[in-house]
Amino acid sequence: MKKLVLLLIVSCAAVVTVSAQVKKVLADGIVGQVGDKIILRSDVRNAIEDMKRRAAQSGQENAVLPTECQVMEGQLIRKALVLQAQKDSLHVNEDELDGELDNRIRYYIQAYGGKEVLEEIEGKTVYQIKEDFRESLREQKLADQMQQKIVELVKITPTEVKAFYARTPKDSLPFYESEVEVSEIVVHPKANKDVEEYVAKQMSDYKKQAEAQGPKKFDQLAKTYSEDPAVKENGGQYTLNRNDKNTWDPTFLKTAFSLKEGQISAPVKSKFGLHIIMMVSRAGDEAVVKHILRIPPIADIEINETKKMLDSVRKNLIDGTISFGAAVSKYSDDEQSKFTAGSKTGRDANGQATTFLTIDQLDKDMVVLLKDLKPGSYSAPQVTKDERGSTVVRLVYLRNRTEPHRENLKEDYDRVAKRALEEKKTGALEKWFKEHIPTYFVSIDKDFASCSSLNEWSKAAANAAQARN
Repeated sequence: MKKLVLLLIVSCAAVVTVSAQVKKVLADGIVGQVGDKIILRSDVRNAIEDMKRRAAQSGQENAVLPTECQVMEGQLIRKALVLQAQKDSLHVNEDELDGELDNRIRYYIQAYGGKEVLEEIEGKTVYQIKEDFRESLREQKLADQMQQKIVELVKITPTEVKAFYARTPKDSLPFYESEVEVSEIVVHPKANKDVEEYVAKQMSDYKKQAEAQGPKKFDQLAKTYSEDPAVKENGGQYTLNRNDKNTWDPTFLKTAFSLKEGQISAPVKSKFGLHIIMMVSRAGDEAVVKHILRIPPIADIEINETKKMLDSVRKNLIDGTISFGAAVSKYSDDEQSKFTAGSKTGRDANGQATTFLTIDQLDKDMVVLLKDLKPGSYSAPQVTKDERGSTVVRLVYLRNRTEPHRENLKEDYDRVAKRALEEKKTGALEKWFKEHIPTYFVSIDKDFASCSSLNEWSKAAANAAQARN
């Protein structure tokens, strides 16, 4: 049962997907069972097809995918965890379940280019698709809760971390390139009021043209003038949900849902710029809208005023009259960074979130800025572009910089401790399963008889068959 946690995650990751439904497996049947929880052949095959699709979409066509044996083991693990979760009276919050289902459906509507396209491909209504996924997602959440319950009391001590490091072969220790920990305050210079009013008048003219000539004119204007980076792919069309306030600007959302079908809003200001919004269709809390975005140009005078303000913040940081975290909360326009005190985050080689970033994970302007910066110091304000192409001014704090090195306890204790804790949790899970597998009714199809990773499960299945006879 090696890499048990990984197998469980892999199995669960493919539970709630749409594309598995598109290519339906005609020859289906039960290939596994734990208690009253069954596993279909299509569950295994569709999981692998989904992972192939996701690998292709992310440009990882040559990625090593789990085998049918591994996916089957993951499914058996999940079913056993669900059984125990039900026995322990764990439950899933229905509001959270509905919220996650809604989010996933919205994602697929966006990915497929619209609700109608998704329903046509699936041959089902969005409501039916959502209900098809409900029990699978409920199982996944129960399994996650049970797994967490099993390992929640597992802790790691410094002595155990040192022992874990000592028994790791030195040639197996990872080598780290130079890495940095950086935080930033990002400020969007405000456009001159006269310039903003001029752009708003232009957008009012777009509105009049579209109202006079119809939706096709709106599409044409969007493709010609909109500064939404996604306009080339979606023509400025989005599917909204009234309750999805974490994704959409509140002013944009409120304005959109104040419109009737076919109506176009007056220019409205959001944190992204100025919009005119057209309501395409609406059903309850769901709506399809189109918009045109214009970002009023920023003049040098506004940029210089922002730089001057951040120069003052930098002086206060150096003097110690304000902490960097407090400065982020007070001045930064980057909403996400306010939850991390301005820290930039990325993914390490294992896909785990980390604040240690390599040079190739930084934008080129940041690389230039950090070149002569020492750990513990603050940069001068820098003018750059954000991911949407908007002009911003940022102040960067270099927290730490490491030199290229082989992993060691002095510089990488937290990383080693994290791996040691995961190994200990995996051991706790394996112990739990060895104790519990014999207590379950287990059935595995003969097609999986050669799977050595299923030996423990096969023994339980054989015992179950002997008991029945």
